[in-house]
Amino acid sequence: MTDIEALIGKANKFRDDRNWRQFHNPKDVALSLVLEAAEVLEHFQWKSPDEFTAHMKTHKADLAKELCDVLSWVLILSHDLGIDLRTAYDEKLAQDEK
Repeated sequence: MTDIEALIGKANKFRDDRNWRQFHNPKDVALSLVLEAAEVLEHFQWKSPDEFTAHMKTHKADLAKELCDVLSWVLILSHDLGIDLRTAYDEKLAQDEK
């Protein structure tokens, strides 16, 4: 089992333990992913590079949580759509290298 598969398993277990799968159609999962990504952006909004550096001294854990929320939605969406992230990522990197 890859690290990605293990994370997908954790994300699905979390969802299934709460019986949330019934609410997770691809459109709503994708919307949730974007909303969480916006919460990541809030940490950068209106901050100069120096202000952001200072912000990270006290908010790094908060930003980490938001990144984990984004990752959870990516993992769930890829699973639900049958996308192998490891293969897709490798293919995308190879494409971008050209």
